[in-house]
Amino acid sequence: MDYVIMAGQLMLSLSILIVLHEMGHFIPARLFGTRVEKFYLFFDPWFSLFKYKKGETEYGIGWLPLGGYVKISGMIDESFDTEQMSQEPQPWEFRSKPAWQRLIIMLGGVTVNFILGFLLYGMVLWVWGEEYIPNDKVEYGIYADSLGRDMGFEMGDHIVSIDGRPYEKFNDRLVVREIIINDAQTITVNRAGQNKEITIDPKFVGILSSYENKSMPLFSARVPFIAQQMTEDGPAKKAGIQEEDRIIALNGEPTPWFQDFYYKVIKLKSEKVNVSVVRNDKDTIQYALTTTEDGKIGVYPYGAGHFFGTETQNYSLAEAIPAGVVKGWNFLGDQMKAFGQMFKGRIKASESLGGFGTIGSMFGSEWLWERFWTMTAILSLILAFMNLLPIPALDGGHVMFLLYEVVTGRKPSDKFMERATMIGFAIVLLLVLYANGMDVIRHFFPGK
Repeated sequence: MDYVIMAGQLMLSLSILIVLHEMGHFIPARLFGTRVEKFYLFFDPWFSLFKYKKGETEYGIGWLPLGGYVKISGMIDESFDTEQMSQEPQPWEFRSKPAWQRLIIMLGGVTVNFILGFLLYGMVLWVWGEEYIPNDKVEYGIYADSLGRDMGFEMGDHIVSIDGRPYEKFNDRLVVREIIINDAQTITVNRAGQNKEITIDPKFVGILSSYENKSMPLFSARVPFIAQQMTEDGPAKKAGIQEEDRIIALNGEPTPWFQDFYYKVIKLKSEKVNVSVVRNDKDTIQYALTTTEDGKIGVYPYGAGHFFGTETQNYSLAEAIPAGVVKGWNFLGDQMKAFGQMFKGRIKASESLGGFGTIGSMFGSEWLWERFWTMTAILSLILAFMNLLPIPALDGGHVMFLLYEVVTGRKPSDKFMERATMIGFAIVLLLVLYANGMDVIRHFFPGK
């Protein structure tokens, strides 16, 4: 069921983005009197799932969900309609239009995606705001996971700053971003009342950006293990543990923090254990139970927000739109910096590539509209950015040749454009196959 929900979100998001992207080409083409023969969501080799014709344009849905397209008369694209291109140019064809009109038509798709990405970021901020845990409220310090300990963090550290910049919103992903994207050199922590500077080894750029470590935590907020909710048929409820009980030990070993208990019990699969709890802040009770086959006892803990509180930065509509533009622009800046890290050899391109499986997993197994629209904003900006790459068959390739024509006054021949588009299409197809192949390998051969 989880995979169905993730796939459903991915398909809806991509469908929205593809249709609006192609509308970005369709509308200026029609405004400039250019004939559009087809408007398709997904590709339709050999047959389509649905189609109807209105005026000069056939609208439809293809069966191959690798994108979509508009077939513009007199344009060399992925349809490779060489027969049409061998005939005399007609006034309604793309190739008969002035270069500036053709440039606007080609830039229409990415323009829509850029605007949509910024707008969605703004709408998310307007509707939901930004909720976060203030760093100065994290009373018990951090629980450093294995990666965090390797970097130099210790249990109970309070993070103060990154490269001298105050660390105000508690989130280990912000630290990861600063290391990978901005080459953070030092992190200052307060340890036992004294400030200490941790120097970040450059090797962690590659380690943190590797596929296997992308979701691995550096640290989390240390919190007591207090039962918020119980699974109905779980071992804990059957044994007699109740909501609001504080779990303090496992098999006689103290577990003052939730993370202490979690990392011990996860290793004890389908085993008999003894759990110590404190009830009503006074009674200590022992419970014998058998863990599940995945090393759990069926208790949902309270999160850090319960203990330290959260704050929400709310935005009016007038504030949300520019804030969304800034957020989207910062995201694009991060992508550019990530490319820079790849060229420096600090990030492996193979570790950063992912196919539909990787993208779908980012939506999560629960349909949350805030996350859905945030992911759609991200994908819209990525689609715009990738489409601007100067690869023939992508919008950026067409723009590159059009700019050459504008500057030199010479138009590349149709034969050249046909061959360039064919090569570009092959490159894109190979990248898609490679990215999705990496997903398959990661799923069936983890660690390879």
